[in-house]
Parts: sequence; structure tokens; C-alpha cells
Amino acid sequence: MSRPVTIRHFELRDMERIMEIERASFGSEAYDRNLFAEFFHRCTGLFLVAVERRRIWGYIVSSTGRQLSERAELVSVAVDPAARGRGVASSLMRNTLRRLRLRRVRRFTLVVRQSNTQAREVYEHYGFVKMRRLPHYYEDGEDGVLMRKML
Repeated sequence: MSRPVTIRHFELRDMERIMEIERASFGSEAYDRNLFAEFFHRCTGLFLVAVERRRIWGYIVSSTGRQLSERAELVSVAVDPAARGRGVASSLMRNTLRRLRLRRVRRFTLVVRQSNTQAREVYEHYGFVKMRRLPHYYEDGEDGVLMRKML
């Protein structure tokens, strides 16, 4: 990628590309198409894609649960393996944080695998702090780490 990505709202026509990125990122643990369709309807304004030259390179989904909630959760984020290390995830995170602040969200949380030290370091870079370990959080029995950022 030679120029910065553009961040825009997810559209249903993006679904196939999102599924490609999801499968490449999470393999057998990838979310299915129906769940992404639900995110489209439930996470209005917080299901974003990163685009460069009309190609989607990554996505981020966050949820506030209710329209006027002071809390939000990072549901999922993924970047095409071919675009990793090029600032796509950072662009998505910065844009999401800006949108959450505009909605007056005060607390942003996420859960990440205990073993995913690279992701945990990225989240720490953005000000997320570890709150607690969640034993056996994932289907395969791995622990999760609950992290929070105050906005």
C-alpha cells in the first residue's frame, strides 16, 4: 500500500472480502457470515472497513449495546495478512476511538487471548490496561484477558 487507507462504514457488498480477511486471520475460529450480517444491523456506525484503491484491507467492529451507552466493546478487528505492519489496524483503531468519543463513550473494553502478546502490546500502545484474566474464555480452553481504556 503506497498511500493511507480510507476508513468507511461497512456495506453488505463488502461481505465476501470481509469473510476472506476473517478466514485468513482466524482460520477455524473465524466468525461466520450470519454473525457479520448481525454486526451490520446491530453495530451501526461502528462496523468500519479500511480501503485503499477500492480494496478492503481490514475491518473493525465495536458495539455500544445501546445508542446512548457510556460503554463500548471491541468485538473484532482483523487485517489482511498481506497488509499487516502498514498501519491499517492503527487507522481503524484511531477512527473508532474518535467515533466513540463523539458518542460520549467513556469506557472501551475488549477481550484478547492470553497468548496473543502482539495484540496485547498494540492495545497497550493505545492505552488499554489489563483488568483481569478470564479463565477458559475461549472454546479451546485458553484464557482471555479483559482490557479497558477510559476515553
